[in-house]
Amino acid sequence: MTSGETTKAGRREWLGLAVLALPTFLVSFDIFVLLLALPQLSADLGANSNEQLWIMDIYGFLLAGFLLTMGTLGDRIGRRKLLLIGATVFGVASATAAFSTSPEMLIAARALLGIAGATLAPSTLALISTMFRDDKQRAGAIGIWGGMFTLGAIIGPILGGFMLQTFWWGSVFLLGIPAMVLLLVAGPAVLPEFRDTKAGRVDLPSVALSLAGILPLIYGVKELARAGWEPLPLAAVLVGLLFGTLFIRRQRRLSDPLVDLSLFSNGSFSATLGGMLTYSLVGGATMLFATQFFQLVGGLSTLESGLAMLPGMAAATVAFAITPGLATKVRPAFLIAGGLLGTVICMIVFSTTHSVTTLVVGFAVFSFCGAPMVALGTNLVIANAPMEKAGSAGSLAQMCNEFGSALGIAVVGTIGSAVYRHQIDGSVPADAPRSSPTPPATASPVPPPP
Repeated sequence: MTSGETTKAGRREWLGLAVLALPTFLVSFDIFVLLLALPQLSADLGANSNEQLWIMDIYGFLLAGFLLTMGTLGDRIGRRKLLLIGATVFGVASATAAFSTSPEMLIAARALLGIAGATLAPSTLALISTMFRDDKQRAGAIGIWGGMFTLGAIIGPILGGFMLQTFWWGSVFLLGIPAMVLLLVAGPAVLPEFRDTKAGRVDLPSVALSLAGILPLIYGVKELARAGWEPLPLAAVLVGLLFGTLFIRRQRRLSDPLVDLSLFSNGSFSATLGGMLTYSLVGGATMLFATQFFQLVGGLSTLESGLAMLPGMAAATVAFAITPGLATKVRPAFLIAGGLLGTVICMIVFSTTHSVTTLVVGFAVFSFCGAPMVALGTNLVIANAPMEKAGSAGSLAQMCNEFGSALGIAVVGTIGSAVYRHQIDGSVPADAPRSSPTPPATASPVPPPP
């Protein structure tokens, strides 16, 4: 802090925020550039359809699986230390991915990227809570932090497309290395260190139980979205729920748990996490149906569908920037409630429209209205957690976003496909081929809200 008499952040803290923006930007950037590079790398490496799915999904699986562990690990060993370790591993894994010579090598590199990526969001959020003790400044900093996710979604296809036209497919993975090098060089100078000196050792059985709960659950939910109600995904969900239950029971017995369940005794903390989970669920489903509408009704290509979502990403970026300022004049609860009301109105419009233009504009309004829930909600989660638990709180906020989006795509997407099939049942000619298109419940080509 700039002095011992004030909690106001100074130049060093804002420079630190600029450094923290780099890994935040790269999380969503990485999703988009891989989508663009997938056809080229698949042809070059000879990846079959199953290997392509693992190349795409392994990053998200392991990122979600390790979020809880990395959030509490940063609280224990030091948030800056964990961030710099993660940046180093991310850079090495990026170089490995760029020069992969087989699908297996690329899948392994992507897995390492996912584990390293899990260190980034909890560490950056926890460091923001350390650097910005003033409520208004912290809200503004988190707004900038959240805006970097959507900015990455905007710049990703543009810069990634240029790189793919100019260089080989692996070049897109090298884009993150300069940012990580800058983080490693500047981070020690402008980022403070903080760790909970009273925390005990990480409980390894809890880590194992968390992975055994989260990974099958995320896998099952995504596979249900992709393939429908198949036995294996359903079994994976049940296994995940079983181990998740065992994980929670163990946390209640530990004096120093991996996740402090007492945080949920704070009503504001729990309600905000619930709101973020619900919005991510709705947002993920909305993006799924929007992209399917663009392709099946509007006749757009996958890339064109992704580009049609960019006005929404831009609107969210603007909303993240202005929401903290508005929150100084209007109660955050009113901003969040008003924004959510706007998203409901947009969804009503979506249900009746047959226009691509209306959907593009509507999704931009939807994204703008939903940003207060994410920006102010994240700030409320961090503000209502003790300083020494900020990493854990940040990881829980990110888990809500990751899982909510996947759950929305799987559950709402499956319901939507069922409704579609019911509506056309009996109206399809008897001689129509069985492969007539129905809305596929596949992952959206745009990342979920941060």
